[in-house]
Amino acid sequence: QVQLVESGGGSVQAGGSLRLSCAASGRNLSSYRMSWFRQAPGKEREFVASITWSGGLTSYLDSVKGRFTISRDNTKNTLYLQMNSLKPEATAVYYCANVRTPGGKYDYWGQGTQVTVSS
Repeated sequence: QVQLVESGGGSVQAGGSLRLSCAASGRNLSSYRMSWFRQAPGKEREFVASITWSGGLTSYLDSVKGRFTISRDNTKNTLYLQMNSLKPEATAVYYCANVRTPGGKYDYWGQGTQVTVSS
């Protein structure tokens, strides 16, 4: 039906950068807001950033403001997360997720991509 596939993860030294991508495909694609979440070992899933699909309104976790940038390419049905000045605390599996309506739940999730930041 709807598939979200993340890519772009990897290992990087502290202070480095990575750009994550999330490609959406399937029948009857619909999105009001797409978000990035992350989950570190032994911790709960954590919200990182979100963007409304049509208007481009963004929201960020306080600890990543000024360093991470979420964006989307509507023509390619692709979500991005540019991560600069990476810190070891950013080490986690990063997931993209979709909300179809305002106030709705995250109905579709990707499989995740690993980000490892070494000091």
